Amino acid sequence: MVAMKRPIILHPDPRLKKAAAAVDDLSDARRALANDMLETMYDAPGIGLAAPQIGILERLIVLDCEKGDDATPRPVIMFNPEVVALSDDMNTYEEGCLSIPEQFADVTRPAEVTVSWLDQDGNPQQEDFEGLWATCVQHEIDHLDGKLFIDYLRPLKRQMITRKMIKLKRELAREKV
Repeated sequence: MVAMKRPIILHPDPRLKKAAAAVDDLSDARRALANDMLETMYDAPGIGLAAPQIGILERLIVLDCEKGDDATPRPVIMFNPEVVALSDDMNTYEEGCLSIPEQFADVTRPAEVTVSWLDQDGNPQQEDFEGLWATCVQHEIDHLDGKLFIDYLRPLKRQMITRKMIKLKRELAREKV
């Protein structure tokens, strides 16, 4: 089965603000969707992607935070991911988002999290994440709850980024004509 790239929805879009439904059946179609999402994420290029970002309101995320030319890819597919524990220690990373291209801002989140999820075969998994992995998995789970990284910012900064995105979407629409 060949994975295909999917179009990524750009902010502002109402689908990015909706909570995603739990995945109750790990069908072949959903496994294919997960592989399409990995293909889309790597091509973008990004380190994480949530199903709502491609217009599918289901609790599915993919991530791979191994960066660098000599890094071995470590794609992770999570159905119904849930943070089950988080550290008191906090970390601040400059975050970006494939749905908000070329916009970045510092976001503070718990430095370490424990996440449980179902893998592609329906097996329960649980893992502790720290550093970039912890930030990324929290960012992607936020997408499943209809929350964007800019929602952590002050209103003025959030509005400024949203205006830039509206302008970008207008420019992209003009290019298609």
